Amino acid sequence: MAEMESISQAMGDLNEDKVKELVKKKLAEGVPATQILRECQKGMVEIGKKYEQGTYFVSELMYAGEIMKDITAQLEPMLKGTKESEKTIGKVVLGTVKGDIHDLGKDIVGLMLRGTGFEVIDLGVDVAPEKFVQAIKDSGATIVGMSVFLTAVYDSATATVEAIKKAGLRDKVSIMIGGGPVTDLVRQSTGCDFYGKDAVAGVDYALKVVGAR
Repeated sequence: MAEMESISQAMGDLNEDKVKELVKKKLAEGVPATQILRECQKGMVEIGKKYEQGTYFVSELMYAGEIMKDITAQLEPMLKGTKESEKTIGKVVLGTVKGDIHDLGKDIVGLMLRGTGFEVIDLGVDVAPEKFVQAIKDSGATIVGMSVFLTAVYDSATATVEAIKKAGLRDKVSIMIGGGPVTDLVRQSTGCDFYGKDAVAGVDYALKVVGAR
């Protein structure tokens, strides 16, 4: 178990070579891929904490997400067909609202969410309200994340929340909003449930929504 703990430690330290070395070693020893994945996810949670403490910055979050993406791809063939392969801690519909094509913040949130065990339905940029609605219906997601980087598209965020209401889905989802110019006042005026000042705050909120924190 000490070795398993060191996988999360290496992940938290952003020691990519060590993470890959330990994953390879544990797979050779017959440790289940699901167990290894959970340890990597624990490391991602630690990375979030370091970001909150000011030890890590956006570049570290992106690097962590890329490490996690590589490890997940490596483990994926071994996860298929297992009961746990179908399990995620929750589903999140994510997109940059209509009229806005900025995606950096959204992509970082998506990487962090996947790294901590969520299934992310990334709709991309310039996403119309009806596309958010359809994605919620198709996926059964309980969390929606809207990215906004232009003040001119606040109305699009409001329209998206209204479309979700009209579809009868508002009480089924928790809606978070974030982006450069967004404040809690914007969150209130657009009708969202949570304002994420950064990617880590958004992930923390999502974890609370699904009861994982």
